[in-house]
Amino acid sequence: MKNRDYLLLDGDCGLCHRLANFIDKRLSKNKRIYYRPISSTEAQEMIACMPERQRKADSVYLIKDGKSYIRSAAGIRCLLYMRWYYSMWFPIVWLIPLPIRDIGYMMIAKYRHKFFKKPSQCMFRVD
Repeated sequence: MKNRDYLLLDGDCGLCHRLANFIDKRLSKNKRIYYRPISSTEAQEMIACMPERQRKADSVYLIKDGKSYIRSAAGIRCLLYMRWYYSMWFPIVWLIPLPIRDIGYMMIAKYRHKFFKKPSQCMFRVD
């Protein structure tokens, strides 16, 4: 578990499922990311080890090299796992100030259940 990178997603969110499937199909050959639904016991144990501000974030979480990222920082860092023509966008998008990125993230998060159908079960790859 320590040497793995995890993306913790809402298992009841259609957008999160689409995100996981999108990333999974475009992973770089030398990169590996493990997905977990936030409601799982394993994910809750990982979240419990995070600083209090991050534990209360109600967000997507990325755990990379033992460091945790939330909201837009987690989402944008997912680009680094993908093929070069996606990962090249990371430094460009990273230039957008964090507060502005997080406002965009929170607006999408607020309406995600309205625009993306809730899956009947958690269908992203969990290994």
